[in-house]
Amino acid sequence: MSRRCELTGKGVMTGNNVSHAKNKTRRRFLPNLQNSSMISDALGKSVSFRVSTNAIRTVEKTGGIDAFLLSAKDENLSSNAVHVKRAIKAAITS
Repeated sequence: MSRRCELTGKGVMTGNNVSHAKNKTRRRFLPNLQNSSMISDALGKSVSFRVSTNAIRTVEKTGGIDAFLLSAKDENLSSNAVHVKRAIKAAITS
């Protein structure tokens, strides 16, 4: 399982641990990923994603998972999120 947010694409970053003596050793900065179920108004059911806490805040700010997915670019989304986005578009147009 990759450590990547399904909605924003946020992933692992690398850097250095720096000691008091200025010794540098490589380290990884992992995103804070959570399994989250979000309710889609257009689909009438909940959809679950593995998302960062930052993405959860952004989804709430934009007005829910439907509004967030419709405004998001497909290259940032996972294949699961793109599938849900297409289902939401189909449900809204019909």
